[in-house]
Amino acid sequence: MADGQSWQVRQAEAGDVAALSLVGTATFLETFAGVLPGAAIVAHCARSYAPEAFAAYLAKGSRAWIAEAVPGDAPVGFAQLTAPDLPGAQDGDVELKRIYLLSRFHGTGVGAALMAAAVAGAAGHKRLLLGVYARNARAIAFYRKQGFEPIGERQFDVGGQLFDDVVLARALVA
Repeated sequence: MADGQSWQVRQAEAGDVAALSLVGTATFLETFAGVLPGAAIVAHCARSYAPEAFAAYLAKGSRAWIAEAVPGDAPVGFAQLTAPDLPGAQDGDVELKRIYLLSRFHGTGVGAALMAAAVAGAAGHKRLLLGVYARNARAIAFYRKQGFEPIGERQFDVGGQLFDDVVLARALVA
């Protein structure tokens, strides 16, 4: 942690599933309240961000990095790598399944630090892929700044409703 920095990033462990669940739900709600239907958000978060869902991901080899506020170590964001489940995925790819951050911490460098942790964790892969809501201009701009380029589209199920995503890829140094 650099002087004056009010956060830290560390690799998540099995004991962090409740924190991952909390920050996943909070950031998804914060980002999409008023954009997506509330019932769809609630259903999606209950299914996708339950502690058991994160425990299952970690048990299958997923890796995650958690950002915590300092002092106190409250979770404020995280990044998660998984096997790719996106259109356009090729052998040697890995997926940045999630990179979420509470808006209060946007612009502080923690998003870039989470991305750097994920990129380092993806070492040995050819590309890093991600899917992002097609109307989330702020996130898309962040990803473009991080070297991601569009490679396709998909529809993403949020609580039983389909929404358009853009699929992005970033070449990794082998």
